[in-house]
Amino acid sequence: MQIEGKNPVKEALRSSLTINKIWIDQNYSSRKDEIISLARKNKIRIEFIPKQALDRKSTTTHHQGYIADTTDFKYSSLNQLLDTDNNLPLFVILDGIEDPHNFGAIIRSCECAGVDGIVIPKNRACQVNDTVIRTSTGAISNVKIAQVTNLKEAIDFFKNHNIWIFAAETGGENIYQKNLNLPLAVIIGSEGKGVRPSILEKCDGTITLPLEGKINSLNASVACGIVIFEILRQRKFL
Repeated sequence: MQIEGKNPVKEALRSSLTINKIWIDQNYSSRKDEIISLARKNKIRIEFIPKQALDRKSTTTHHQGYIADTTDFKYSSLNQLLDTDNNLPLFVILDGIEDPHNFGAIIRSCECAGVDGIVIPKNRACQVNDTVIRTSTGAISNVKIAQVTNLKEAIDFFKNHNIWIFAAETGGENIYQKNLNLPLAVIIGSEGKGVRPSILEKCDGTITLPLEGKINSLNASVACGIVIFEILRQRKFL
């Protein structure tokens, strides 16, 4: 798996990802460079090559002179997600997000909001890939992601650890009037169908963003960002 771009490669070097090699534009070899310093400190092999060679290796065309070859993304367990010092943990459960750009944007928002972990289903949903990593702009290196075969069982797992489960979906309580200062997992539904009825049945409640326009839904990554930052606002300022 490749990570491309200055910030994503830098964040990967600072994380626990296993990096096999970094290819860097040969024009950068003689200057002071944080990525070069981090790679040498971590004893990671660096190969300086012409920009044209980087262009051929790139799958994104946005490598900015840096491409890292890494092992496949290492998913966390649900128990590892719970290993947090946060007394009000916050998790995001994705019910069938298929667009890698949406997934990457959600990861970026979750990292910025201090979310303790993300849960995704193993089947019929986007997994971590090069596009997701690039779209997250390095945030994926700082967010735990658990991959599960059964979302219902994952929900039961959280409930057994005193985590409340709320779905972000239409027809629920106004999010701005709901007290969200509690250990919480928020479910974000797929781009086309939202949260599945069978998953909604497992929830403790539904929270809804009030909309004023004629279109009755938001992009999944946008909705996720608004929801988790409203939760953060309540926890920090209310």
